[in-house]
Amino acid sequence: MANILVVDDEMGIRELLSEILGDEGHAITLAENAQQAREARAAGAPDLVLLDIWMPDTDGVTLLKEWQRDGLLTMPVIMMSGHATIDTAVEATRIGALNFLEKPIALQKLLKAVQQGLTRAQEVARAPSPPPRPVMPPPVVEAMPVASSPMYAPPPMPAPMNGARVGVVGHGETQGYTLSFDLPLREARDAFERMYFEHHLGREGGSMTRVAEKTGLERTHLYRKLKQLGVEPGKLGKRGG
Repeated sequence: MANILVVDDEMGIRELLSEILGDEGHAITLAENAQQAREARAAGAPDLVLLDIWMPDTDGVTLLKEWQRDGLLTMPVIMMSGHATIDTAVEATRIGALNFLEKPIALQKLLKAVQQGLTRAQEVARAPSPPPRPVMPPPVVEAMPVASSPMYAPPPMPAPMNGARVGVVGHGETQGYTLSFDLPLREARDAFERMYFEHHLGREGGSMTRVAEKTGLERTHLYRKLKQLGVEPGKLGKRGG
């Protein structure tokens, strides 16, 4: 025996369904509108709901949405209608309805849909609940020694840097340049660019074409830049060779 809620605004439909399902041994609760259906659902979840779509106060699809939104759609729901379109039936199924019966409802279709709904409810009730997630212990954080502790030794302070040693690799050997951080920005930039171009001119044997390709500069711009920095490509080419 199952507890079945029948929601329909037509008295004849309610009485007919109550008689048929009562003869099958089920306990029937009747509601003639959405408000009575809400009250019946609040009193306890039935095993199955037969819900009419077209009702005067609130239609069945809207009531189905309410139950789904509020977490009350915990039982199978079979929608019923004599005027619903396919789109309405599809929407009700998407929301959570298990089945759709078209009025006038054939006896065999009714009994088959009810049996499927009750079987579904039993499967859901028997399904094991997921195991609780394990609670991970908080990470152990070791306390840092304080300055007053005899075990505390402050880390050594880095020595102040007034310059940077720049190592430039070329032809298997490293050439060292020193760039001072005490220089004004413009002079430090010029010094770095001078080292940069001297390195590439040395690697390419003074070839302005290859240096232009390496640095991504046009040759005219490269000549002007080298002249501005005081770099002589010919001397570097001989030294690189």
